[in-house]
Amino acid sequence: MTFNDDDGPDAAHRRPEGVTDETVEALGKLSEALETVERARGRLYDLHQLIGHADLMLDDAVALLRSAGHGDFADRVQRDLVGRNVIAGRWTFQLVEDFDDGYYALFRELDRAARDQFAQGRRHLFEAEMKERRRTHGRPGHEATP
Repeated sequence: MTFNDDDGPDAAHRRPEGVTDETVEALGKLSEALETVERARGRLYDLHQLIGHADLMLDDAVALLRSAGHGDFADRVQRDLVGRNVIAGRWTFQLVEDFDDGYYALFRELDRAARDQFAQGRRHLFEAEMKERRRTHGRPGHEATP
């Protein structure tokens, strides 16, 4: 895509010479996939915090069960559920760490490597070109850059 220097994206969002439409599309799809993983990562952290909060709430449930005269059941909750692993051998912090250090780290590394190898490290080329196609040049609120 060719841009007017006076009314186009900044240099960091212009396609380097020789980069094909197919490459821009592929990089855009890789970036979109990473954004989806970012959303999933947020949900994993939600799980981590929600499970941790629920485990701490069990202390109150156990105390209330005891005060209501249900000591045997309170003992069962305390013994079998409080502090229990959410999956074999792991609390949620361990899930988060494994995810961050493994799948997530590799995904981010490959996204960056693709941009570095194929587009001189430039990000969001697909989106920058979409913006150029969709905005109304010369209209307030449709500027190419801040």
